[in-house]
Formats: sequence, structure tokens, C-alpha cells
Amino acid sequence: MSTNIIPRPEHPQPIMKRENWQNLNGEWLFEFDFGVSGEERGLYKPEKAGEYSKKITVPFCPESELSGINYKDFIPAVWYKRTISITKEQLENRVLLHFGAVDYACTVYVNGNKAGCHFGGYSSFVLDITDLLKIGENDLTVNARDNVRSGDQPKGKQAGLFYSSGCDYTRTTGIWQTVWLELVPDGYIKNAKYYPDIENGSFDIELNVTRGGRLTAEAFFDGRAVGSATKEIKGRYARFTLPLAEKHLWDLGCGNLYDLKFTLETDGGTDILSSYAGLREVRIDGFKVLINGKSVFQRTVLDQGFYPDGIYTAPNDEALKRDIELSMQLGFNGARLHEKMFEPRFLYHCDKAGYLVWGEHANWGLDISRPEAWRGFLPEWREVLERDYNHPAIIGWCPLNETQKDQNPDLVRELADMTRAFDPDRIYIDASGWTHQGTLSDIFDVHDYDQNPETFRARYLPLERGETITVNNLGKHVGKPPFVSEFGGIWWNPEHPEGGWGYGNRPQSGEEFIARYRGLVTALLENRAISAFCYTQLTDVEQEVNGLYTYDRHPKFPPEVIRAINTQKAAVEE
Repeated sequence: MSTNIIPRPEHPQPIMKRENWQNLNGEWLFEFDFGVSGEERGLYKPEKAGEYSKKITVPFCPESELSGINYKDFIPAVWYKRTISITKEQLENRVLLHFGAVDYACTVYVNGNKAGCHFGGYSSFVLDITDLLKIGENDLTVNARDNVRSGDQPKGKQAGLFYSSGCDYTRTTGIWQTVWLELVPDGYIKNAKYYPDIENGSFDIELNVTRGGRLTAEAFFDGRAVGSATKEIKGRYARFTLPLAEKHLWDLGCGNLYDLKFTLETDGGTDILSSYAGLREVRIDGFKVLINGKSVFQRTVLDQGFYPDGIYTAPNDEALKRDIELSMQLGFNGARLHEKMFEPRFLYHCDKAGYLVWGEHANWGLDISRPEAWRGFLPEWREVLERDYNHPAIIGWCPLNETQKDQNPDLVRELADMTRAFDPDRIYIDASGWTHQGTLSDIFDVHDYDQNPETFRARYLPLERGETITVNNLGKHVGKPPFVSEFGGIWWNPEHPEGGWGYGNRPQSGEEFIARYRGLVTALLENRAISAFCYTQLTDVEQEVNGLYTYDRHPKFPPEVIRAINTQKAAVEE
């Protein structure tokens, strides 16, 4: 690969963007560490660059084709190394090193010195490396360790066996999101949190800064200045209201976004941060989910975020956008982001499109019956809540999926309490599908892969009468909106009729598939108690062939046929 080509060159977090940044994607030195002995051998030292035998294309994992490595077996540890050039002018600022995501345990070295560690394969992290840098060439080394079989870390849908099988797929090790440098003054904004107020047409804003100073906040809509506020910050925290002269609500299919600009002037320099926000409110009223006061049926689809050539990592920004467009072409208005915490760039496109998403952790592989397994899980979930809170597309949180009855109830409760304390304004599901813990969930959530539309319909009719139903040993949660958050999964692979895997019996023809799909979807749309569904799934993933598109994103059926079924008016809609 040419070192002049930077893959995934776009800014990875448009909701927290500064102009003075440098993308570090591209060619890095790379070495496997099957014996997990690299630290003992000193691979973090600059003079050890000659012991790296390979090159890899970051941000693609070594299991992927796009990485240039394409190694599919288990990888307990890997090492990355490259040089970065730093000028005298750059060192007059603070130099922040950002990682979108590294799976799983990561240690970073600068010029042979440890810069920091991070645990968690899905959350982003940042290190201030200023004091470890020098003018000229600097050595940057990253070590990542990964053990999906341990039970101590979440793996999501990464296969715990050598071969991908069923609904487990090719693994991801090491760096799989963008790495970048960011230059900031001594006084800068560390993070921001926006609370939309649709009634008053304003945002309540919280900011954390490294030092006090004069803050100016400005709002724009379609390039027009529509609001401003100033605040003298005495300490390192500020809360203020940004009023808006024009009210534009973020809504389904209409991602009205306000551009925000923050200018912090301190004796440590001037920091300018670009961001955006949406005016949106989510509430529950009986069996209804209200968005901006309007009852909305969530027609969502299961999206696992896998790509044939990049695995966890989309080959380019257009691929991220395309998945949303493909879903909306079929009449879906959102997605359940399944067993993977998606990159912020994807959420940005959801925000722009007015596309609902449910945020989920990749809890599979984590033995939640063991308290020690949560030492990394809880902090990582908290990091993602903080990183993704401002995205208006996220309608709710669901950290656990298909947990078993031997789950640790105290830890599940702690997870719920932590989530609600940080974000009291979104819907919460404690564990999707199988085992709810008491009344922790705001939603009556079930998974049901019954392939018979008549028995499927009959199972949920008692909900309309306020009666109890049983699905996967779950009883009715009185007064809570029912959400069939997995259903369908119809096995269909016309190119290889006997191959692959899916749910239930395989239809014998495309006509039979459409009839079954129509029956299942219509049964939910016509039920006055049902507020949402999530069809399994948007695309095939490797051997799992129950997608509405193939793995390489070709439609299996005319999109207009699926769209006509999905967009039927729901009984719960006004």
C-alpha cells in the first residue's frame, strides 16, 4: 500500500471536532505476539522496530482482508509501531492521542515510555502524550491483548470457536477504528453534554474544561445564526442555557440538526470546538412510545455492523451511510445495533438521516454471573454512555442481550442504576429478549422466532386485552410498551439453497418468503398494544443467511415489495 493513501480519512467524531487534527490511519509496522512475550522482549522500544516483520493497514483488524494481513486464527496479542513527526509549533500545544477503539486490552508507548492503558474493545479513549514527545521523529507503539474465550471480556458476535458458525463470525483483534492526533491549548473543553428542551426551544448545556475562562456558545441552522450565549467559567465546570430563535425538531426521516460552535478563551489559549445537536424528546405513555409527543411505531431492523472485507470496520464512510440508506429503502425507520457498539461516525449519519437506533453493548462472551467479569464491562459502558449521549438518533439503551437466569441480579441492577443516573431521558431495557430483572426495564421486550404467522399473531393478541402472555418464560410487564426486538430471521439463500444458517424452516420459494414476511410483520403492526419491532436482519453475515440483503449488500427481493409491507400504518400510530 502507498503510504500517501490514508484509509478512512474523514473525522471520526463529528460531534466533537476541532480543525487542528491529524489522521494516523495507514501503514504501520505490525507483529503477532502468540506467546504474549512482546513486553519482555522490549517490542515497545524504538530500537526494536527491526523486529517487526509485517506491515498492516490501520484501522483494519489483522483478521480482515483490508488490513493486508488476513489472518483468521486466534490472536492473543499484537503489536503496532510507527513514527510521528512533531514540530516545535505543535509542541506549543497539548497533544492528544485518540483511539476510536482497540480490542481488547491496550497499552500505548511513546518513545519507549508507557503513555497509558485502556480496557474495553468498543469504547474510545484519549491520552495526553505531550510530555513524552520531542521535536522531530517520535516512536509510537501500541500493544493489544485479546482473549474471547476467557469469559472476562465481552466479545459480541466474535466466534469463540476456530470456525465461524451459527450467529458467531470472524473475530476482530487490536485497532479497528481511526487513530488520530489532536492539538489543543492548555485551556480546552474536555467534554460536553446537551439536554434538549423542545418546549422552550433551547439546549441546556454542561461543559467540563481544563481551566476557567470566557465561553461563547453559538447555534446555527442551515448556516443561519439562531442562538448564542456567553458564560464566565470560574472553575472547570459550567452549565448554561442556549436559547434558539428558531425551533426545528429532530424527527424520523428528518434529521434537523443545529450546528454548534464553542469558543473557550483562557490564559492558556483559545479553544474552538465544533459540534451539533438535535431537539428531540422521548417519552412513554402507556403502551405507546412518544417522540416529540407523537406516537411512533419503531420499525427497526437488526444491524450487526459486519463487512466482508473489513469485518468490524466499514471499508469507507460511504459504506456506513449506505447501510442506513438500504434500511430506509425497505421502509425501516431505525435499527437495533446488535452486540456491538458502533463507531460515532455511523451515529453521525443516523443523526443526519433521522434514523432511530438502540445502543447496545457486546455482552456475549462475558460471564455475568461472575462479579470480577464486570470490572472492565461497567467502566466501558460508562465511557460509551458519555461518548454517545449527545446523538439524537439514540432512542434507548440496552447493555445486555439474551442473558441467562443465573445472571448476577445485583450487578444487573447496578448497571441499570448507573445508566439511568447518567441518562434519565432515554428508554432503558435491562436485558433484551430472555431474562428481565424485576421492574428494571421500561419495555416489555421479547425475542420470538416463530415462523408461523398465525400462531405468531395469536400469541400477542392477549396484550390488547391487558392479559398476560408467555414468551421465553417472560410474563407481561403491566403498562409497559411491548417490543418484539427479534423476530423473523427467515432463512433465505437462493444462490446456495442448501447452505448457510437461518431460523426455522427454509421457504421453498421467494413467494413463500414474502408471504411469511408479510404475515409476521402485519401481525405486529395490527396489534394495538405493540409499539415496536426489530426484524432479524438487515444483511447476511458470513454463514448466517437470513438478511434482507446479501453480505455484499445486494437486495434479495425488490425493495419496494418489502417497503410496502413495512410501511403499513400501525394500530398504535396516530
